[in-house]
Amino acid sequence: MNRRKKGNQILKARAKKANAKLSSKIKPKYISKGDRETILTESAEDTNVNSEK
Repeated sequence: MNRRKKGNQILKARAKKANAKLSSKIKPKYISKGDRETILTESAEDTNVNSEK
């Protein structure tokens, strides 16, 4: 591998890593199935309490 190709390869890899860091903030945080279930049940209970008032 010649010098120019190796240099370009390193620069492309750095740019790719920098773009990955910037774009990863858009992705929402993972919520496990159990946590999703508890959140849904809590919100359902809240709506039932509000509708009874």
